[in-house]
Amino acid sequence: MRIRDLREDHDLTQKAVADYLHIRQNTYSQYETGQRQLPLECLIALARLYQTSTDYILGLTDQK
Repeated sequence: MRIRDLREDHDLTQKAVADYLHIRQNTYSQYETGQRQLPLECLIALARLYQTSTDYILGLTDQK
């Protein structure tokens, strides 16, 4: 998944993205490191936030 790269490209902190998703920063950090699976609703919210496709976030395509 590319959520860390997208977050850094948009100059956002983990805390800012976690607040957007209404979750704790520690939980979001676990999504970025792969320690926890990203729930579908968070995946969709991140795609909206970054204006990209869920396929791009999941690494299924290189087209944003």
